[in-house]
Amino acid sequence: MKITVAGTGYVGLSLSVLLAQHNEVYAVDILQSKIDLINSKKSPIRDKEIEEYLAAKDLNLKATTDARSAYTDAKFVIIATPTNYDPAKNYFDTSSVEAVIEMVKKYAPQAVIVIKSTIPVGYTESVVEKFGIKNILFAPEFLREGHALYDNLYPSRIVVGTPKDNSAMEEAARTFASLLQEGAVKKEIPVLYTHTTEAEAIKLFANTYLALRVSYFNELDTYAEMHGLDTQAIIGGVCLDPRIGDGYNNPSFGYGGYCLPKDTKQLLANYANIPQNLMTAIVESNRTRKEYIAHHVLSRNPRTVGIFRLTMKANSDNFRQSSIQDVMKLLRGEGVEVVIFEPTLQQDEFERFRVEHDLTAFKSKCDVILANRFTDELSDVRDKVYTRDIYLRD
Repeated sequence: MKITVAGTGYVGLSLSVLLAQHNEVYAVDILQSKIDLINSKKSPIRDKEIEEYLAAKDLNLKATTDARSAYTDAKFVIIATPTNYDPAKNYFDTSSVEAVIEMVKKYAPQAVIVIKSTIPVGYTESVVEKFGIKNILFAPEFLREGHALYDNLYPSRIVVGTPKDNSAMEEAARTFASLLQEGAVKKEIPVLYTHTTEAEAIKLFANTYLALRVSYFNELDTYAEMHGLDTQAIIGGVCLDPRIGDGYNNPSFGYGGYCLPKDTKQLLANYANIPQNLMTAIVESNRTRKEYIAHHVLSRNPRTVGIFRLTMKANSDNFRQSSIQDVMKLLRGEGVEVVIFEPTLQQDEFERFRVEHDLTAFKSKCDVILANRFTDELSDVRDKVYTRDIYLRD
């Protein structure tokens, strides 16, 4: 079966690799550099399993920038393009999704469109009306950055949403779910079929709960640090309750990355005219945490603050909307010199901050070094490092 995947980020590329084990897959992107890497069996993103599968597995996968060849005769077209949150519109920017839909209408009108990009609640139904199409599904992704293929190989669940009163798409939903199951290693996978609007809500509410959990343990850590208490002891005791569980509880400088910042804001926007307190509090809590981190660092009266990695997580190359960037701006606003060490950056400047490429020189220049996640590379300057990484993991 020919399947086309639009987008080669974490979602798109992991799905392309997963499905190319048993299907003919075309991965589409506008960047030729990414296309060339994929066709050379190299990953343009940091993901252990993607890198391994591209290098060693016999995959029927072709990456291309040619829309005509990619979309023509495809049975399924998966849209995995970025949908950044637009604060001016108070809404996701879904223009990339709609651009792909136009391509499908032109080259493959018979194909079943599967939206994987994160979208507002009610968006798929609006697309049905706007474009006059019925062959469309929404299937949210639940992937971790840097472990996207692993989470497709061992998924927690598969959710596929169909438009209301569309029995033909109910069958297509089952076919699509079976394709994901076929590529997975895990065999007993919970599968939920629902309407598209409920599936959209599942995605946003799931990510907002994760943001809530991050915020909760960050505020616990703020309390403990300000009172001179042992954060790890408190978290350990709290999480022994099986209803709470021992996961997603390591303090940080705030949540960031591809999904949580934009998804929480979009869900909050969806709550217009609906009574709530918690959704606003989650977004505000993350802002407060970053301000607390900045003020705590400023209390040390540093001349130069070093930022060890812009990335949110260990073994990652993504720093889009990382919380540390807001902390950096707060520090600069108070007149503190800020220097970045980020091996993935080739340039000497980032957002008007100086980038130091030599780790030894970076360590010597800084009075305080901020590290969202601690590594052994910083062991020799442990007294300079400020981190809230209690468990030395993500």
